[in-house]
Amino acid sequence: VQLQASGGGLVQAGGSLRLSCARSDSGSIGSIGIMGWYRQPLGKQRELVAVVDSNGRTNYADSVKGRFTISRDNAKNTVDLQMNSLKPEDTAVYYCYARETYLGGNFRDYFGQGTLVTVSS
Repeated sequence: VQLQASGGGLVQAGGSLRLSCARSDSGSIGSIGIMGWYRQPLGKQRELVAVVDSNGRTNYADSVKGRFTISRDNAKNTVDLQMNSLKPEDTAVYYCYARETYLGGNFRDYFGQGTLVTVSS
């Protein structure tokens, strides 16, 4: 699974950005159980931001609830993250994520290349 993220950039606090993740190999995201976004602030560990499963169920980090919205379009092979009311603490490299699940409950996680989001105060 190859993932391509786009949409990062510099924005002022209170502004908005939309990140998009596309599966760039020949497969479909429809075959992937869970997709979403992680982020890694400078000098810190990578953390979950938001995920969506194949049924459309979502899960968000407490720090972004009410501000970020994840959406999945299997027809377009994309997963987007709409980020509103951005705060300086949202500054991080954002990574697209996919979990492919196999028979027996085994799974494999994939991360795309990161896209930098910088929120200025």
